[in-house]
Amino acid sequence: MEGAEGAPVVTPVIETTGLTKAYPRVTALDHLDVTVGAGVTGLVGANGAGKSTLIKILLGLVPATSGSARVLGHDVATEGTAIRSLVGYMPEHDCLPSDVSASDLVVHLGQMSGLPYAAARERASDVLRHVGLAEERYRVMGGYSTGMKQRAKLAQALVHDPRLVLLDEPTNGLDPSSRDDMLSLVRKIGEEFGIAVLVTSHLLGELERVSDHVVVLDSGRLLRSSATSDFLHATGSLLVEVQGPHDADRLLGQALVDAGLTARPAEGSMIEVEVRDDHTADLVRDLTVDLGLGLVRMQERHHRIEDVFREGGAGSVQPV
Repeated sequence: MEGAEGAPVVTPVIETTGLTKAYPRVTALDHLDVTVGAGVTGLVGANGAGKSTLIKILLGLVPATSGSARVLGHDVATEGTAIRSLVGYMPEHDCLPSDVSASDLVVHLGQMSGLPYAAARERASDVLRHVGLAEERYRVMGGYSTGMKQRAKLAQALVHDPRLVLLDEPTNGLDPSSRDDMLSLVRKIGEEFGIAVLVTSHLLGELERVSDHVVVLDSGRLLRSSATSDFLHATGSLLVEVQGPHDADRLLGQALVDAGLTARPAEGSMIEVEVRDDHTADLVRDLTVDLGLGLVRMQERHHRIEDVFREGGAGSVQPV
């Protein structure tokens, strides 16, 4: 399809208009208008923000109260079967049969997605290797660690070579090392496999690391949707860390204020200094030297996604 100027028209991966899901005592989604394109999109919000409800509606598993949504050009209200044939889904909660091996599960779900048995076995072997379960794929999953179970859930979402995968809290319950491994896999799916990804999390730092685009939900409403880089813009201030006496940061902070700069304590023992002009960094450096302190680092301060929640008043979303 081409536009008026001959350029191809790119169909959004996901598009919702006025999407609402109301239950008797709570509105899970409230007139949600959002568009998701290719790449890795992070869907962030506190528990209860509507993330899982949105995914279930997009899969055609739960009907919306009002509004509309399309996935890969298909209407979720009438084309749920077509959507599910094109989409992989990794649920948040543990749903694996304990007496079945990962290989048998992934092969079975590949067949359910329409693959012949031989093709399903080949695809299962490939995806289990990609997610790091090559050696353990024949073991029953009842003996798997949490990290291994999450990898098996990811493998079954990929076995039928989907155009989009929906990953609901894929790092849930993982230790820091396993979480890093899972995030690397999520990024690999988007970058190397070329599959569009919508990944949910209530941990802000995770989405900063892996997402091209971030959608922020608060109590079922859209708080913000933009490129991840737009969240991380410079704030016009410097973060300064010095070493020396136990009160080194206080000494430098007072010297900066005496020199006419605005300075305040920041995270840890750092100081945040507002940039007055092009010479602010030089003045910070010179004052540090004059006080006999060591300059450990000086860098531009950037907004993080968590700042959006503070400014927007969203619920308890956790930084990483």
